[in-house]
Amino acid sequence: MQNILIIGAGAGGTAILQLLSKSEQLSTVAIVDIREDAPGLELAREAGIDTEQDWRVVLTDEIDMVVDVTGEPAVFEELLQALPKRTVLIPGTIAYLIVQLLNEKDYYINKTQHAAYKQQIIFNSIEEGMIGIDPQGQIIFFNRSAARMTDVTVKEAIGKHINDIIINSALPSVFESGIAEINQELKLSNDKKIVTSRFPMIDGSGNRIGAFAVFKDISEVVNLAEEITNLKEIQMMLEAIIQSSDDAISVVDEKGRGILVNPAYTRITGLKPEEILGKPATIDISEGESMHLKVLQTKKPIRGVNMRLGPNKREVIVNVAPVVVNDSLKGSVGVIHDMTEMRSLTKELDQARTIIRKLESKYTFEDIIGDSEEMRISIEQAKLAAKTPVTVFLRGESGTGKELFAHAIHSASDRIYNKFIRVNCAAIAEHLLESELFGYEEGAFTGAKRGGKRGLFEEADNGSIFLDEIGEMSLNTQAKLLRIFQEGEIVRVGGTKPISINVRIIAATNVNMEKALSEGTFREDLYYRLNRMPIHIPPLRQRKEDIPPLVDRLLVKLNQEYGRNIHKVTSNALMLLIGQDWPGNVRELENVLSRAMIFMQSNETILDERHLPKTLFHSVHQESYVEKSFYEGTLAEQLEQTEKQILQQVLIDSQNNKMQAAKKLGISIRSLYYKLEKYNLA
Repeated sequence: MQNILIIGAGAGGTAILQLLSKSEQLSTVAIVDIREDAPGLELAREAGIDTEQDWRVVLTDEIDMVVDVTGEPAVFEELLQALPKRTVLIPGTIAYLIVQLLNEKDYYINKTQHAAYKQQIIFNSIEEGMIGIDPQGQIIFFNRSAARMTDVTVKEAIGKHINDIIINSALPSVFESGIAEINQELKLSNDKKIVTSRFPMIDGSGNRIGAFAVFKDISEVVNLAEEITNLKEIQMMLEAIIQSSDDAISVVDEKGRGILVNPAYTRITGLKPEEILGKPATIDISEGESMHLKVLQTKKPIRGVNMRLGPNKREVIVNVAPVVVNDSLKGSVGVIHDMTEMRSLTKELDQARTIIRKLESKYTFEDIIGDSEEMRISIEQAKLAAKTPVTVFLRGESGTGKELFAHAIHSASDRIYNKFIRVNCAAIAEHLLESELFGYEEGAFTGAKRGGKRGLFEEADNGSIFLDEIGEMSLNTQAKLLRIFQEGEIVRVGGTKPISINVRIIAATNVNMEKALSEGTFREDLYYRLNRMPIHIPPLRQRKEDIPPLVDRLLVKLNQEYGRNIHKVTSNALMLLIGQDWPGNVRELENVLSRAMIFMQSNETILDERHLPKTLFHSVHQESYVEKSFYEGTLAEQLEQTEKQILQQVLIDSQNNKMQAAKKLGISIRSLYYKLEKYNLA
């Protein structure tokens, strides 16, 4: 920084002062004028610059330059003699030119710096990385994108050799050869993959002054390509799953036109893909309405709809759901189950269940529904009994759930992992019951198996046996049963050797045992053995507050059995159910709900009072639910009413199996369907 003294504060001195104020390299120390009102003095005072009337006061060795703008030769001569050796004396005209040149220099330097700054902003804003080197391979340019990709800061990179930042970089060889390299793939030390282009830098004279590289991170592109490959593999896998599925699958687009069916669909419906693809969703329906179109209209899934598809009118159950992608409906997919196969599987399952139910329990106390005081007492008694090996005697009307209690007691006991044998004493002929319970020896009677047979008590050893309807047992069998209580052993029919057993007996009856004792049809000593832990199960009419939760549980069970989706019972229907006395107890309640569900439309999900069979509601104080002893109308109308009732009952008895119902009625399946359509039962 040069210190300046201005002598003369007139127009010339003022102009010099203004020029110097713009300079970054020259500093005005003071301005001198003999006139106190000189304009330059006022300007200096505003700028905080010292003002004097005599230059001799401020002229010191620290002054680098004195500018004389007085125009007086005498002043100039006197200044030449008084100036220190290092101080330069400049006439005003020359000083003016020098100041202008310095200001122009500052202007162009600032302009150049500003242009370089903008250029740097542009280079740092570019997504591609940029690196420049000099002839020695030293990095002279390194933008922010290059720093981001290499994980090296700009400050760390500038001045370093290129190979210190990018191992085995080809930039030096590009400088040496002068040949550009375009789109070369390179892996950085941080495992990022880049594509780079390298160019030699050549000045206006054709001389190589360095090399420059521009590169782009392609790691995301590579990852995206891998994701696309994975998506294609997933697509192929899904197509393979759909094609290999045993369930028929049908997919339509948002306009309801077929876009995919699998081989199982062709096998079940008899329709080939070319007959479906691109065609309306109704093309395969022989009976019923298109669930695809319904789902596309409502955007809600539909389950368990009975339909007939294809030229052979194959009876199927259809589940259809919408296909929604990013909140946009793209179509719907349907899964079709063949009822023929389902019936076969159901039959096999029932057979398996029959075998399993003979060997183990399938219910626990959690399956017993009841919050009423009477039911809670019965459940607590049963839980206490389960913890001991005591004989349990379940008393209650038919349909109250005695067998359910027996299962739960066994499941809660320490015998849970051993067999649970169930015997309905009333269902087995009297002459067979004894051999079934106690077994028999070879040759005990005509038709006896060779080698004899183990009885149910032997099968239940270390487990539990449930003797249902024990009140129907003959006196002779009762006597043999008493031996088990007294001795803990049995003797097979036709045998003499006692066999020790360890069996927990759970008995049940719905008859009046006290009356049976007085009439002599049941042994008194056996009764007292059985009655050590009596548990009374209340009838449904005494615990009507349990009906709502029972209805909920039964709906779940029946939905599974019938493939329906009934999820609610209206309050009116529930009040009608609560208003009944239910002489058949829970079993009768299940029967009523079953009948109501069978005759509901396939798309209905709420059970209302209109679905309930009117003839069952004798005690409801509504005329529409009072059962009449005869039908009004002509003989033909009464015969039709009777025929309709018979059809309804046969369908219930055959669990809606049309083939079985037709066989029971002695008519063809075609005639049955005709009658079902006639009476609106289809």
